Amino acid sequence: MSHPSAKEMTGARYMAEALAGLGVSHVFFMDAILRPTLVEMEDVGIKRILTHSEKAAAYMADGYARVSGRVGVCMAQSVGAANLAAGLQDAYLHRAPVVAMTGRKEPMLRHRNAYQEIPHTPLFAPVTKDSLDVAETAELPHLLAQAFRTATDGSPRPVHLDLNGLGGELIEQGRLNDPALPDPALGALPVDRPLAPGRAIGIAADRLAASTRPVIVAGTGAMQAGAQDAIRTLSERHRIPIATSLGGRGVVPTTHPNHMGTVGTYSAPPGNRVVSNADLILFIGCHAGDQVTNAYTVPRPGTPIVQIDLDGQEIGRSYPDTTAVWGCPRHAVTALTAALAPQPGWADWLKDAQSIMQDWRDEMAPLCQSDAKPMRVERLCREISAALPDDGVLVADTGYSGIWTATMLELPHPGQIYLRAAGSLGWAFPAALGAQMAAPDRPVVCFSGDGAFYYHLAELETQNRWQVPLVTVINNNAGFGQGIYKLKSIYGDRSGRQEELNRFGPTDFAALARTLGIEGIRVEDPADLAPALNRAIAARKPALIDVVTDIDPRAPEPWAPPA
Repeated sequence: MSHPSAKEMTGARYMAEALAGLGVSHVFFMDAILRPTLVEMEDVGIKRILTHSEKAAAYMADGYARVSGRVGVCMAQSVGAANLAAGLQDAYLHRAPVVAMTGRKEPMLRHRNAYQEIPHTPLFAPVTKDSLDVAETAELPHLLAQAFRTATDGSPRPVHLDLNGLGGELIEQGRLNDPALPDPALGALPVDRPLAPGRAIGIAADRLAASTRPVIVAGTGAMQAGAQDAIRTLSERHRIPIATSLGGRGVVPTTHPNHMGTVGTYSAPPGNRVVSNADLILFIGCHAGDQVTNAYTVPRPGTPIVQIDLDGQEIGRSYPDTTAVWGCPRHAVTALTAALAPQPGWADWLKDAQSIMQDWRDEMAPLCQSDAKPMRVERLCREISAALPDDGVLVADTGYSGIWTATMLELPHPGQIYLRAAGSLGWAFPAALGAQMAAPDRPVVCFSGDGAFYYHLAELETQNRWQVPLVTVINNNAGFGQGIYKLKSIYGDRSGRQEELNRFGPTDFAALARTLGIEGIRVEDPADLAPALNRAIAARKPALIDVVTDIDPRAPEPWAPPA
């Protein structure tokens, strides 16, 4: 293929070289968008992942971004823009850096009932930090860099680029004369972040020292800032219990004696009880929304708060009595650990919290060892915990998949990563594919319910086409288990067909996987699960394990303080 001279290039060539320079190794797209650019991408070594829906492309870019800490890129033509925007909700809620590109009709066709065209900016406004209109090729160097800069700065979140032309072709065809390529550092979450002022650290240390029952609650921002070791040191040195949001799960190994589990609505009882009993909460990179606080009841209203966050707009948003520490969570926690005087009384408080956690573990142990058929999900979670390698990545869907894995699935090794859907059912499978592509040397396991897996089962073909060595485990109970008892209570004594509202299948997903070239393993006996998991994970080949489970057992319910 011939190319323009080094000093002049097409917009298509510029985008390919710029993305490669930014460290983008994969792009995820639904045809037909930026076709000349995709051809140029092959020349610079970027893998082009054609998906079967725009949402799947967005979810893959999201999973890629969360594991790698780099910007995920997804793309769709004009008519697919609404679907792509819908797929960005999870990345927005989780605060993942994603750049979404769409084509749009040229200006003379706008506001004239152009075929399949609607305004894109309103679609992307709720799920992006910014939506940038690229009207001519000359804008490309500035706006592409700005999109990556915005996506990674502060609280990371998606950014939208709307490119002139149905498939962006008007931007691709234009020529640039010796354009500057973006700073490669813009392609990843920043290494250097603003440091919290020493005065704020001192005030926070004094307030923390005045408490008798402090608890750390760590969130996504702590993970993104690499604050894991700093938080563990603070907890161990000063004997402070740690709870987490779902996004902060894994900030310390879940079997660490100071770890109290997740807190909020997707929590087992001990996490909420310990946080509710605290007389001060140290939120670290956690925005304290209704999920992590169980509708703002845990911690109790009026509890003193110290909140460390890179995003100053989030500090004090949910709890008024908040001491603000604006800056990098990793540096702030390290400074706070050094500034905090030893508090001997905290050791007894930690022992009380540990006792609450241990009592609950003892209560759950028989369920985790159950040989019942159909299988209990507690047993499924235990076997995945044992099989997941030290450097493994666990990707969980939303709803009961999130609750089960947040409460019953252990991550005992510091190198393990936990990713979860922020609310989009069906997110986990395509997101896990993106995560595995971003981290090809790490074993990735996807945990999905059957109801969620139906959303994007077509991506089994994508997995086979690219030979992505992801292992997907399906909790197959032939229905939406989370809503069963709610529906029973609504029906009451009324006769009717409740099953029409939340039951489907049964489907043999292992057989379906085999028809699409993926190894499919059906497990009905609990004794067969561990060998199947260990063999599939060790093989480093595409695999799906279809586990027949009981729909009736309830996931752990969150504890709430008395009204």
